Amino acid sequence: MKMMEVTALSKSFDTVNAVNNLSFSLKEGRCTALLGPNGAGKTTTLEMLAGLLVPTKGTILFMGSNQADYREHIGYLPQQPVFFSWMNAVEYLVFMGELSGMAKATAASRADELLELVGMADAKKRRIGGYSGGMKQRLGIAQAMIHEPKLLILDEPVSALDPVGRRDMLEMMKRLKGHMTILFSTHILHDAEEVCDDVMMIHKGELAVAGSLPELRRNYLENIIIISAEESLDTWARTLERWTVITEVRVRNNTLELFVSDLDKARSQLLAEITEKKIPISSFTVGSTTLEDLFMKVVGK
Repeated sequence: MKMMEVTALSKSFDTVNAVNNLSFSLKEGRCTALLGPNGAGKTTTLEMLAGLLVPTKGTILFMGSNQADYREHIGYLPQQPVFFSWMNAVEYLVFMGELSGMAKATAASRADELLELVGMADAKKRRIGGYSGGMKQRLGIAQAMIHEPKLLILDEPVSALDPVGRRDMLEMMKRLKGHMTILFSTHILHDAEEVCDDVMMIHKGELAVAGSLPELRRNYLENIIIISAEESLDTWARTLERWTVITEVRVRNNTLELFVSDLDKARSQLLAEITEKKIPISSFTVGSTTLEDLFMKVVGK
């Protein structure tokens, strides 16, 4: 079932088109990564979906309805969350819960549960003004979930976290996506590939690529063989450019990146040639391009 369906969504600021004619849908119970370079329109898109910005044009259907205000079902973490520094974490979450219509006792119980979930239980009675950036980010995610939303929207949720905190957050998102729909933006493509089910890439406010991870791998990602040696491979690389099984050759120092149309055939022929010519390779790696490679192609358009 579609949690949200967006059609021809656009947003202009004076003469600048920040978002231009975006159409996509979010499926219930899935995690979608929104990717794009700085200035692509990610935050503007998320703010429109969260009900914080009015679109210039376009429609947003939530659970099949075009009701004007569906924010009670949305949890939102902005890129730079702002808090009341004199409150502690429990006070803040209870306050946010009451603003969402929860009874105070229910909000207090939920606050304790969420602070444990995001790894903040030991600091829950400390003033927020003394929190680090990473601690505030964790608290921001807790406040986004206080009212148990159906759709959780996170704008750069791991940007302020250290490696341990980032790992904890990714594991939490994996657990959560079975209970709610998640849409998050990130610059860390490895995180997107690890956590999300679906991907949307936008560039200059327009949708460039969208689909599930298996679809993207099938339709866009390419087979690649990476060969490294102890000496220059430039001369050999020029001969490989004529092989029909190799679609592209990239030379980086003493390393070759070979994009191939038939992985098994290319591997067999390359290993035979390496043996015959006694090329002193130090590594031979077979794999495929990554989401980051696709992202760079999109950004480079």
